[in-house]
Amino acid sequence: MERQQTPPNAAVDMDRRLSADDTFQFACGPHVPCFTECCAKLELMLTPYDCLRLKKRLAITSAEFLDTYAIVRWRTVHGLPEVLLQMEAEGERKCPFVTPRGCSLYEDRPAACRIYPLGRASTSHPMDGSHREFYFTVREAHCRGFEETRLWTVREWLSDQGLEEYNRLNDLLMELYVLKSRGRAVPLEEKHLQMFFMACYNTEKFRDFIFNSPFLQRFDVEGPVVVALRNDDTALLEFAFRWLRFALFREPTLAVRGTAGKTPGA
Repeated sequence: MERQQTPPNAAVDMDRRLSADDTFQFACGPHVPCFTECCAKLELMLTPYDCLRLKKRLAITSAEFLDTYAIVRWRTVHGLPEVLLQMEAEGERKCPFVTPRGCSLYEDRPAACRIYPLGRASTSHPMDGSHREFYFTVREAHCRGFEETRLWTVREWLSDQGLEEYNRLNDLLMELYVLKSRGRAVPLEEKHLQMFFMACYNTEKFRDFIFNSPFLQRFDVEGPVVVALRNDDTALLEFAFRWLRFALFREPTLAVRGTAGKTPGA
């Protein structure tokens, strides 16, 4: 089971599993006494889609974003690189994008910020592989939002916070973690970890890899997909997950020219 990252020292109510139509009581904003306290003293993991949205909002390259705002963690529980947001070094270690009025990049804030105060757990059924998910509340000691009277269904909260596209793309990443945990990966060497990191977190470098190497001569990629890869960063990220399933997990998600459907090592 993969679980949405939750803040350390938070009370996680996993006993009450919330469906999309279940309700919870919460509100946040400048009128709440603890406003922006959740934006400090935390370890915030950024997914590839988070990084993509943030670097586009800041109008910088992926490399510039990673150098300025990120910490790369190479040793992880699941064995694949992670990116964390670089908090301010002094004082309360605040998010670099928080202001007294709230998040300065609110429309492009990371998924973990959007979903709070909920957590999300997703899993695949062991028999048929079907996707299942549930939600739960995350309560931090400082948070006064649960004292507010605004009532939400989980479905309303996800829609209000714009989580649909985040969840869709983050689920593609979670699938790679699951494949790795099930021993489906090739023996991972440094070059494989670098490949994973490039494909997931460095948009410009991965695009250069596709268009300025023999990649498109070797792989039979559909014409409309090639056009999208050149112009659409989100499509490029989706393709990155597809490529990694082929290259690291031996799945037939790409066709080698002349050997359609052949998997690596076959």
